[in-house]
This record gives sequence, structure tokens and C-alpha cells, in this order.
Amino acid sequence: MPLIKHGSKCNEEPCSPHEQQAKANELLLAIGPLSDRALKFCSDNCLQRYLRARNWNVQKSKKMLLETLCWRASFKPEEIQWEDVAEESETGKIYRADFVDKAGRTVLVLVPGNQNTNSLEGQIRHLVYLFENAIFNLSLDQEQMVWLVDFRGWSLSNAVPVRTAHEATNILQNHYPERLAFAILYNPPRIFEAFWKVVRHFLDSKTSQKVKFVYSKNLESLKLLNELFDTEKLDPAFGGQSPSPYNHAENGKRMQQDDVKKTAYWLLDDTTLDMPNDVSAMKQGSHN
Repeated sequence: MPLIKHGSKCNEEPCSPHEQQAKANELLLAIGPLSDRALKFCSDNCLQRYLRARNWNVQKSKKMLLETLCWRASFKPEEIQWEDVAEESETGKIYRADFVDKAGRTVLVLVPGNQNTNSLEGQIRHLVYLFENAIFNLSLDQEQMVWLVDFRGWSLSNAVPVRTAHEATNILQNHYPERLAFAILYNPPRIFEAFWKVVRHFLDSKTSQKVKFVYSKNLESLKLLNELFDTEKLDPAFGGQSPSPYNHAENGKRMQQDDVKKTAYWLLDDTTLDMPNDVSAMKQGSHN
């Protein structure tokens, strides 16, 4: 019996949780035997994210996931610690906000005008570290993060090289599929259009649709920001009311605390825990 009946409104996507789980099981079998961190990484939620990213095509999802497992084995994102990327964070060019959006999703704030280094390797390691941290801090019912991009001080002279932008989008799309809910580009200057015309060609259609341009003088575009966030939590840079600027020392303490918990998670000999949902439960349990 076929998974999706002919003429179903669901098209290629399985309609029920049972059918989606069946697809995830099929993908896991197609991947073959896994062990250690790879087995822990390939949770049911993870398998379904890769399936959604490839429209539930098992063979395409298998190829994508195997490439990620190879990349993770080489890059070892779970081993990156705050001390490895602290220099990249000094100016607050990217950091995890101390608030979430209305749906409970973690928020990464990007201030590209605060670029302070020239190392491609260092910038990418910093970004990956924050991807992992944002995922680690997701609530139990969420799988995605939101980006807020503040363009104050940005110009073509301090923009990241196209090579860096290409590598960053490649990692996001291919190794963290279905992890981005929205990227809010707030008040980008007109000159950014030239940079965007290049960068958007690196994005697949799904990711491109998640990039939203929001302008403080455009009430229609502001609706999305107001739908996503409580303004009293937002920095004034985004039209909010929170006066708290980026504090490198305090941010470092938060990251180091998370590093301890993250390391403990990856050392646990328990492949039934999912990342981040069961990690969140583990963190909550430690506070009870």
C-alpha cells in the first residue's frame, strides 16, 4: 500500500505522524549502522528535518544526511568551546539574545557592521558555535531559531567577503536544514541590494523565502516584527524598548555555562536523547 494515495492533497508529504515516522525509519535503515555521536545526532526529529528539506525523498535525504555526518565528523561542531571563539565575539557581531520570540524560539542577533576579524576559519567556527548553542537552548516544542540582523554601521567596506557568505549559507542549508524560521533584515541600506543580489543566489528557494526585509518606516513590513516579538524585549536598534546593550563578559559566562551542559550531553551514553528537546528536559530536571 503506497504511503500517499494518488490524488492526495498532501502530495509527497506524509499526512499523518505515523506515516512520517515510517519515512524516518526508512531513512535510518538506508543510512546503515551508526555509532556514538552519529547515532545520537540521528534522532527521529533530525531524520524528519532532513526528509522535509528534501520533500520526503528518502534517497535525496540520505545523501544530504551522510554529507552532514561526514562534515560533523571532520569539523566537530559539538567540541567548539567559548574560549575558541571568544575573540570573534568581542564586538557582539553575532550573539544569542537573552530573550526568545513569542513562539519560544531562540534568537541570534547579527550586527555585521561590528565585524572585527579577517579569518574565514574563525568566522565560520564562531557562526557554527552559535548555531549549536541556539539549538541547544531551544524550548521543548521548538526546532527552529530566528535571526535578527541589525545593519547599523554596515557598509560594503566592512561586509564579510562573498566567500565567507557562501560558506555560511552552505553550512546552514546543508547541515542545519529546517533550523531557520526567519531571518529578519532590519533597515538594510540601499547599497546592501548589490551584496544581496550576489548572496541570494547561494540560497535555495525554501531558505530565501525565510529572509524578510523589515523597515522602520514601513508599517506593513513592521507587522512581521510585531507578530514575532514583544517590543519591550527588543533592542532599540530594532525599534524595541530594552536598553540592555551587548555585554561581552556576561555573554561569555552564559556561553561557558552552556558549554558545560553541552559537553555533558555529548558524553552521555544514551542515544535515546534528542537534541535539543531532550537536552532541554535534562536542563530543566537539573533545576528541580
